[in-house]
Amino acid sequence: MGLSASKRVEKSLQNSGDFNSACDSAFSHCLSLTQHAFEGVFPYQLKTASDFIHANTTHPLIRKWVHAPPDRSAVDAAVPLNSSDTLPLPLFRKWAHRLYTNVVLSAASKALMLRLPVGVVGIVGIGAVTRPPPQWVASFVGAYSLGVGLSIFLALSP
Repeated sequence: MGLSASKRVEKSLQNSGDFNSACDSAFSHCLSLTQHAFEGVFPYQLKTASDFIHANTTHPLIRKWVHAPPDRSAVDAAVPLNSSDTLPLPLFRKWAHRLYTNVVLSAASKALMLRLPVGVVGIVGIGAVTRPPPQWVASFVGAYSLGVGLSIFLALSP
Protein backbone atom coordinates (compact mmCIF):
# COMPACT_ATOMS: atom_id res chain seq x y z
CA MET A 1 0.00 0.00 0.00
CA GLY A 2 2.96 2.31 0.03
CA LEU A 3 4.62 4.20 2.79
CA SER A 4 2.25 7.15 2.93
CA ALA A 5 -0.03 7.02 5.93
CA SER A 6 -2.80 8.80 4.06
CA LYS A 7 -2.64 6.28 1.22
CA ARG A 8 -2.77 3.38 3.68
CA VAL A 9 -5.85 4.78 5.39
CA GLU A 10 -7.60 5.77 2.17
CA LYS A 11 -7.00 2.36 0.53
CA SER A 12 -8.23 0.63 3.65
CA LEU A 13 -11.46 2.63 3.58
CA GLN A 14 -11.93 2.19 -0.17
CA ASN A 15 -11.47 -1.59 0.07
CA SER A 16 -13.74 -1.98 3.09
CA GLY A 17 -17.12 -3.48 2.32
CA ASP A 18 -18.36 -2.36 5.72
CA PHE A 19 -17.39 1.27 5.20
CA ASN A 20 -18.74 1.37 1.65
CA SER A 21 -22.00 -0.20 2.84
CA ALA A 22 -22.28 2.50 5.52
CA CYS A 23 -21.69 5.13 2.82
CA ASP A 24 -24.41 3.63 0.63
CA SER A 25 -26.81 3.51 3.58
CA ALA A 26 -26.05 7.13 4.48
CA PHE A 27 -26.59 8.16 0.87
CA SER A 28 -29.96 6.38 0.81
CA HIS A 29 -30.86 7.91 4.16
CA CYS A 30 -30.15 11.41 2.86
CA LEU A 31 -32.16 10.74 -0.31
CA SER A 32 -35.08 9.56 1.81
CA LEU A 33 -34.92 12.80 3.81
CA THR A 34 -35.54 14.68 0.56
CA GLN A 35 -38.16 12.09 -0.45
CA HIS A 36 -36.00 11.02 -3.41
CA ALA A 37 -36.77 14.31 -5.16
CA PHE A 38 -33.11 14.71 -6.11
CA GLU A 39 -30.45 12.35 -7.44
CA GLY A 40 -27.81 13.29 -4.93
CA VAL A 41 -27.02 14.61 -1.48
CA PHE A 42 -26.97 18.35 -0.84
CA PRO A 43 -23.93 19.87 0.90
CA TYR A 44 -26.08 20.86 3.90
CA GLN A 45 -26.92 17.16 4.42
CA LEU A 46 -23.30 16.04 4.67
CA LYS A 47 -23.01 16.51 8.44
CA THR A 48 -26.02 14.23 8.88
CA ALA A 49 -24.48 11.75 6.46
CA SER A 50 -21.17 11.86 8.33
CA ASP A 51 -22.92 11.15 11.62
CA PHE A 52 -24.83 8.28 9.99
CA ILE A 53 -21.63 6.75 8.59
CA HIS A 54 -19.89 7.03 11.95
CA ALA A 55 -22.79 5.34 13.73
CA ASN A 56 -23.12 2.51 11.22
CA THR A 57 -19.58 1.44 10.40
CA THR A 58 -17.45 -1.00 12.32
CA HIS A 59 -14.27 -0.31 10.36
CA PRO A 60 -11.34 -0.85 12.76
CA LEU A 61 -9.59 2.43 11.92
CA ILE A 62 -12.71 4.46 12.59
CA ARG A 63 -13.48 2.58 15.81
CA LYS A 64 -9.89 3.06 17.02
CA TRP A 65 -9.17 6.65 16.00
CA VAL A 66 -12.53 8.42 15.55
CA HIS A 67 -14.42 8.35 18.84
CA ALA A 68 -17.01 10.95 17.85
CA PRO A 69 -18.45 11.94 14.48
CA PRO A 70 -16.42 14.57 12.62
CA ASP A 71 -17.35 18.16 13.36
CA ARG A 72 -18.84 20.55 10.81
CA SER A 73 -15.49 22.11 9.88
CA ALA A 74 -13.99 18.71 8.99
CA VAL A 75 -17.11 17.80 7.01
CA ASP A 76 -17.00 21.07 5.08
CA ALA A 77 -13.24 20.81 4.44
CA ALA A 78 -13.75 17.49 2.65
CA VAL A 79 -16.44 18.80 0.29
CA PRO A 80 -15.22 19.07 -3.32
CA LEU A 81 -14.75 22.68 -4.41
CA ASN A 82 -17.13 22.48 -7.36
CA SER A 83 -20.02 20.92 -5.46
CA SER A 84 -22.56 23.70 -5.18
CA ASP A 85 -25.19 21.22 -6.35
CA THR A 86 -25.93 17.69 -5.14
CA LEU A 87 -23.33 14.94 -4.80
CA PRO A 88 -24.20 11.76 -6.70
CA LEU A 89 -23.17 8.43 -5.17
CA PRO A 90 -19.63 8.25 -6.67
CA LEU A 91 -18.78 11.79 -5.49
CA PHE A 92 -20.46 11.11 -2.16
CA ARG A 93 -18.22 8.07 -1.63
CA LYS A 94 -15.13 10.10 -2.56
CA TRP A 95 -16.19 12.74 -0.08
CA ALA A 96 -16.69 10.15 2.68
CA HIS A 97 -13.31 8.53 1.98
CA ARG A 98 -11.58 11.92 2.03
CA LEU A 99 -13.39 12.99 5.21
CA TYR A 100 -12.64 9.88 7.22
CA THR A 101 -9.07 9.66 5.92
CA ASN A 102 -8.45 13.21 7.12
CA VAL A 103 -10.13 12.60 10.48
CA VAL A 104 -8.21 9.36 11.15
CA LEU A 105 -4.90 11.00 10.23
CA SER A 106 -5.70 14.02 12.39
CA ALA A 107 -6.43 11.79 15.39
CA ALA A 108 -3.23 9.80 14.81
CA SER A 109 -1.11 12.94 14.58
CA LYS A 110 -2.69 14.26 17.79
CA ALA A 111 -1.82 10.98 19.50
CA LEU A 112 1.76 11.30 18.27
CA MET A 113 1.99 14.90 19.46
CA LEU A 114 0.75 13.84 22.89
CA ARG A 115 2.76 10.65 23.40
CA LEU A 116 6.08 11.86 22.06
CA PRO A 117 6.74 14.86 24.36
CA VAL A 118 5.48 13.03 27.44
CA GLY A 119 7.82 10.10 26.82
CA VAL A 120 10.79 12.31 25.97
CA VAL A 121 10.29 14.34 29.15
CA GLY A 122 10.14 11.10 31.13
CA ILE A 123 13.35 9.78 29.59
CA VAL A 124 15.18 13.08 30.11
CA GLY A 125 13.88 13.25 33.68
CA ILE A 126 15.11 9.76 34.46
CA GLY A 127 18.40 10.68 32.76
CA ALA A 128 18.74 13.73 35.00
CA VAL A 129 18.25 11.63 38.11
CA THR A 130 20.45 8.66 37.14
CA ARG A 131 23.10 10.71 35.25
CA PRO A 132 24.01 8.29 32.45
CA PRO A 133 26.25 9.54 29.62
CA PRO A 134 24.41 12.10 27.45
CA GLN A 135 24.78 9.84 24.40
CA TRP A 136 22.70 7.18 26.12
CA VAL A 137 19.91 9.59 26.90
CA ALA A 138 19.95 10.82 23.29
CA SER A 139 19.90 7.21 22.06
CA PHE A 140 16.96 6.36 24.31
CA VAL A 141 15.06 9.46 23.17
CA GLY A 142 15.71 8.58 19.52
CA ALA A 143 14.70 4.95 19.99
CA TYR A 144 11.57 5.95 21.89
CA SER A 145 10.61 8.52 19.23
CA LEU A 146 11.13 6.00 16.45
CA GLY A 147 9.13 3.37 18.32
CA VAL A 148 6.18 5.66 19.01
CA GLY A 149 6.11 6.95 15.43
CA LEU A 150 6.34 3.46 14.01
CA SER A 151 3.67 2.08 16.33
CA ILE A 152 1.22 4.81 15.33
CA PHE A 153 2.07 4.39 11.64
CA LEU A 154 1.51 0.64 11.84
CA ALA A 155 -1.76 1.20 13.71
CA LEU A 156 -3.06 2.99 10.61
CA SER A 157 -3.66 -0.29 8.83
CA PRO A 158 -6.45 -2.50 10.13
